[in-house]
Amino acid sequence: MHILVINGPNLNMLGIREPDIYGKNTYADLCSLIETKAKEIGVTVELFQSNHEGSIVDKIQESYQKADGIVINPAAYTHTSVAILDALKAVAIPTCEVHISDVDAREEFRRISYVGLYAEKKFAGYGFDGYLMAMEYLKEKYA
Repeated sequence: MHILVINGPNLNMLGIREPDIYGKNTYADLCSLIETKAKEIGVTVELFQSNHEGSIVDKIQESYQKADGIVINPAAYTHTSVAILDALKAVAIPTCEVHISDVDAREEFRRISYVGLYAEKKFAGYGFDGYLMAMEYLKEKYA
């Protein structure tokens, strides 16, 4: 099984950006954790991060017939991007939405998720563990 993990804008700033919300661990720490988990559960993983909506759409489209599952933290694009939603629907790859913080307990606008209209499962408020939970879910359901 091959899982594509997509991280949206500002997640490259983990450890610096609002550590009281997102923690002090870095994006490199997150990537290392994901790669370790992938080996542990016997899947291959591809990591991708971009601050640009079009690059995320392109990556989703490129995953067609290549990825067996997508774990996506669209970050701010969660609440604004119909383009990312449409790309996910177009490739029809099983998808889990992940958020480090509990977005539903934050500002009102963060409760809107366009990606959530397609993603079959959401893991929010579990910190980095949400990514691991999403990978396990996809492996158990689709491998």
